[in-house]
Amino acid sequence: MHISDGILPISISIAGYVAASSITYYNIKKINKMDEPEKEIPKVSILTACFFISSTIHIPIPPTSIHMLLIGIMGILLGNFSFLAVIIGLFFQAVIFGHGGIVSLGINSVIFGFPALCCSYLYKVLKPYIINKVRCGTIGFLIGLLGVLISTLMFVGIMIMFIPSDINVVAEKYAIIMLAAGHIPLAIMEGIITGGILIYIMKVNKKLLGLNSNE
Repeated sequence: MHISDGILPISISIAGYVAASSITYYNIKKINKMDEPEKEIPKVSILTACFFISSTIHIPIPPTSIHMLLIGIMGILLGNFSFLAVIIGLFFQAVIFGHGGIVSLGINSVIFGFPALCCSYLYKVLKPYIINKVRCGTIGFLIGLLGVLISTLMFVGIMIMFIPSDINVVAEKYAIIMLAAGHIPLAIMEGIITGGILIYIMKVNKKLLGLNSNE
C-alpha cells in the first residue's frame, strides 16, 4: 500500500512533506512537554523495528498480497511517538527494500502515521472502559481494525483523486479497489492480533498500557 515515486504529481508529494513536517513538529512539541521522554526510546526503537520488518512478510490475498501494518498497536503504545516511528520505518523501507520512495515519503508518512495518531487518541478515550480482559481485547480489536481501515481509505482516496491522465483510468481504479478489498482481511487480522497483544500486556505489565494496578 506504499505509494511509489512518480505516481503522484510533484505538487501532491510536496504537500505530503508539508503535512508530514507539520504533524512531526506538533508531536515533537508534545513530546518535549513529557517528563523524561528519553525513557520511551527503547520502546519506540523496538516498535519501529517491528514496523520496518513487517513490510518484508507478505501474505498472498489474490489478486494482491498484503503485509502487517501494526498501526493500531503503535498508536496505543507509542502515542505521540508513533508518527515519528512511522517516518523512520518508511524511510528505511524505501531505502533498503524500495517500498514507496523518498519523494513520496511525506505522503506515505501521512497515510500510515496519521491513522496511528488517531488510534492513539481513540485508545485514550476508551482506556477508562478497560475493566477486564474481555473489554481490553475488544478495544484492541476495534483499534487495530480501524487503524488499517483508515489508512486504506486514505490511500484509496488519494490515489483515485490523482490518477495520472496518461494511463487507463478505469483499469487503475479497478486495481486500487481490488487492493483496498484485499486489506479488509488484513484489518480483521490486525484487530485480532492487537486485541491479543493488549490482553497479554494487561496480564504482565498494566503500566505499559497506562492502566492502574487495580484495573
